Amino acid sequence: MSTKVVVTGLGTVSPLGLTVDETWVAATEGRSGIAPIAAFDPDEFGIKTRIAGEVKRFDPALFMDIKEVRRLDRFCHLTLAAAAEAIADAKLTIDPSNSWDVATIIATGVGGVTTLVDQAQVLRDGGARRVSPFTIPMLMSNAAAGVVSIRFGAQGPCFSVASACASSTDSIGISLDLIRSGRAKAVIAGGVDAAVVPIAIAGFEQARALCQDSFDEPERASRPFDATRSGFVLSEGAAVLILESEEFAVERGAHIICELAGYGSVADSYHITAPAPDARGAIRAMTTAIADAGLTIDEVGYINAHGTSTQLNDKMEALAIRTVFADRRTPVPVSSTKSMTGHLGGAAGALEAVFAAKTVATGIAPPTINYRQPDTDCDIDCIPNTARAIGTVAALSNSFGFGGHSACLAFKPWVADRSA
Repeated sequence: MSTKVVVTGLGTVSPLGLTVDETWVAATEGRSGIAPIAAFDPDEFGIKTRIAGEVKRFDPALFMDIKEVRRLDRFCHLTLAAAAEAIADAKLTIDPSNSWDVATIIATGVGGVTTLVDQAQVLRDGGARRVSPFTIPMLMSNAAAGVVSIRFGAQGPCFSVASACASSTDSIGISLDLIRSGRAKAVIAGGVDAAVVPIAIAGFEQARALCQDSFDEPERASRPFDATRSGFVLSEGAAVLILESEEFAVERGAHIICELAGYGSVADSYHITAPAPDARGAIRAMTTAIADAGLTIDEVGYINAHGTSTQLNDKMEALAIRTVFADRRTPVPVSSTKSMTGHLGGAAGALEAVFAAKTVATGIAPPTINYRQPDTDCDIDCIPNTARAIGTVAALSNSFGFGGHSACLAFKPWVADRSA
């Protein structure tokens, strides 16, 4: 008998807010978290980009002591905050009776890039003896999973996942498989990136991936599926979901938000940065997730799109959606919350999974803001500019990353098994 996996807790730290409630309210109200870069002066590095989606008002000392703040990279600070909220939301007590059954799977695209850049400069300026002994544990990609496991006492499987922009969608999907296989009863699953740093901005800028307009109107910069879209906006943040087997959650009396019912993950094997124009990876990921969840295309009532606001991705993803849902009775509602959050890299999938779960739980779908000029290549129902009440539906969350990574999660309303 298949094990149902349910979502019992959510946590976020994002450009829209420091909690799930702040982030969700901002998203459903169509507010943007994009603003002028505050972390550094772009002119100092010859960087043209002026905007990003930074986490504002965040104080890591609220979640750890000052010594720990200094010994951890920002990506770990953000993860600990999101994990603390998710665990509290789930009312999950991790103790010797269950600690070996609780896994920690936290994805990241680039890990501790701030530490790497800072300590490389220390090495150049002062030599090896000036480099911090905490450099490696601060920058290693698995640090976020490790510090969460240590902080909360989770002793089950613990590792990081890296598949570029699909990283945290894959971390959640792998967590689903861990619970189904019986290797864990609960998983602290999610993703993080804190890469609003000069080297990352410069690299994406030189790759012509970033939006290079709307600097005087930052909230207009991210325009997924709009004909005038010109690139994504780099952002930072973390999101964590608590996943549990239905049996474990019901036994402890947990509040169940929804069911995580399906997962698809493939490679399109086309190009290191560009998606396959025929959308084969996206199509396969979505159809796999739908089948895994036991859904029909008419039961899927919402898609949180990858929707980066780049010409190539949005055209490809729209083609994939039209193909997969070609026989659906009505067009499936789709939105790109990146229009408000920007692109959180390795954390994007987890944050968007939170949005999908909230949509299933509340019946409200957040909008795609900044949609003004339709693109015939993106002929989909993108919930333009205003949130929509869509009722009780199943939802997909798409993520596609450099390297050809294509992943999709399927969420649906939880229905208790009355025969048990």
